[in-house]
Amino acid sequence: MIGIRTTEQAVSAANYAFYEAFAHGDGDAMDEVWARQRSVACIHPGWGAIHGRDQVMRTWHAIMKAGATPISCEDVEVIVLDDSAFVTCVEDVDGSRLVATNIFVLEGGLWKMVHHQAGPFHESDVTEIHRPPDSQLN
Repeated sequence: MIGIRTTEQAVSAANYAFYEAFAHGDGDAMDEVWARQRSVACIHPGWGAIHGRDQVMRTWHAIMKAGATPISCEDVEVIVLDDSAFVTCVEDVDGSRLVATNIFVLEGGLWKMVHHQAGPFHESDVTEIHRPPDSQLN
C-alpha cells in the first residue's frame, strides 16, 4: 500500500527526526520531538538523570547552543509495545561511538520521545556471547 507506514516505520521516523534536530542544532525541531503530556527524562553521556520536560529541554538547548553536531545513527532496532516503543542504536558523534536507547509514546496520534540515554560501550563481535565468571553477580 503506497503512503501507509507501518508502526515501526513511524517510530523510526520519529527517531530520525530526533537525530536530525540534534545534527542541525535545531532547538525548535528538538522541542517538537519530545512529549508534552507525559513525564520525560534524559541521561546524556557522563551526566546524571535529568527529569521533567523543562529541565530536559534546557540541557538540549545548552548542548546545541554551539550549533550543529556531526552525529549519525546506525544499527537501529525498533521495538513496539502497544502505545509505546523503544529504539536501540549506535550513535556516531564526531567520531565517538555511543550506544543509545530512545523511548517513544503515542501522543495525539504521533510518536513522541519520553526518554533518551546514550553512553560509551565496548564494541565487540555481537555474535560472541560474554558471560561473567560464575562468582560474579550483578
